Order: sequence, then structure tokens, then C-alpha cells
Amino acid sequence: MTNKLPDTFLMHGSRAVLASFGSAVHIEHQVHTIERAVAENPPLAFDLAKALVETICRTILRDRGKTYDSNWELNKLFNETTQCLRLVPEAHSSDPEMRRSVQRTLAGLNGLIQGLCELRNKAGIASHGHDAFNIPMETIQALLAARAADALVHYLFSVHRGYVRDPNVGRVRYDDFGDFNDFVDEGHEPIQIFELVFQPSEVLFYVDADGYRAKLAEFQTDKKAEDDTRAIVQPSEA
Repeated sequence: MTNKLPDTFLMHGSRAVLASFGSAVHIEHQVHTIERAVAENPPLAFDLAKALVETICRTILRDRGKTYDSNWELNKLFNETTQCLRLVPEAHSSDPEMRRSVQRTLAGLNGLIQGLCELRNKAGIASHGHDAFNIPMETIQALLAARAADALVHYLFSVHRGYVRDPNVGRVRYDDFGDFNDFVDEGHEPIQIFELVFQPSEVLFYVDADGYRAKLAEFQTDKKAEDDTRAIVQPSEA
């Protein structure tokens, strides 16, 4: 008897990532296909869950200007991705116990990734050597793979986007730097061409990407200097 879902399965974590991404057609297609496959074609869900985690790892590595080998297995991709992420807030980065806790968490995530790979190899639609009458895994097992992938995708992407990034490294997205965009727009008049109106920050970003990066770096340097000065002056005022 096949296990059936009580309700439609949704990858809430991955959908939150899509909301942050803007237009990520490939990831959107993967997410929607996994959601359908869990109930309709469980073996396919294993393959797609693994592929989704691989996609998000490659995306993060590329965003951060890191190179990767297209032949890397999932564990290798995952390890390389976590190596280039700041996994805890800066205030806790020197806390030994915090560091140990993060290492234990990463070890658990590595085990989860390995389990996902093994499930894919044994139950995925692309696995080899099965008897023609082999009974495939069911929806309840496919849910394990799909939910594991969903949690990992959301975790990795949240860490990736959760801290201020260096605009001189990797790929820069317009929506990543709302405070800088507001600063540009407040200091310059909107640009009108016929009946179309464009914000100055958008024009700068799409017309001169290098200029946008340079001014963004200046803005962040100035902002950090102001924050540092405020932190020094504020206690004496109190």
C-alpha cells in the first residue's frame, strides 16, 4: 500500500529562498517538480532533492567568487560551501564553545547529506542494477529526502545572505543592498525617458556595474567608520 500525503507538500524553506532570489527559474522548476514528485513519483524526488542541494551550493560558491569542479560529489560541494560562509554572528566568532557547537552541527549536517546521497543511490530513479520488479520507495521516504533538502537549502542560503557581503567579491544583486540603493535615490533625481521613470540606483547598477560596486564599497566603508565612531562616543555620553 502506498503512503499518501494528507495535504499538498510544499517546500517552505526553498520557497523563502526563491522569494529572496528574484528570478531563479532553474531552482523554481526544481522546487515545484519535487513538490509534485513526492506524491506522484517518489523515486524521482530523491534525485531532485539531491540536485537541488547541489544547485544551491554551486550558486553560493559562484556568488562568492569561488571556483568549483563540476564533477564534485554532493559532500564535497557542501563542505566547500560551508567553508566560505560565516556560520555565526561576528560577536560569537571567538567563543570556543560556540565554535565547537557549530562544528558539531556541521558534522550532523554532513551525516544528513551522506544519508541523502545514500537514499538517492538506493531509491533514486537513476540508480543502477535494480531488478525489473523491484518495489520502489514510497512517499513517506521521499518526504525525508525532500524535507532534508528543504532544510539545508534554507539554512545555507540564509547564512549566505544573512551577513553583509563584500561587494568586491563574487556576484552582486541589486536587491542585496537596499540601504545603499536608498542612499543613491535620495541624493539624485529620478530619470525619466518618455513616460518611463527609473530610479538612479537602478540606472547605476544596470548601466555601470563596476561603478555601482565602487560606490557601494565607499558607502559601506563610510558607514562602518560612522558605526565605529558612534560605538566609541556613546559610552562616554552615557
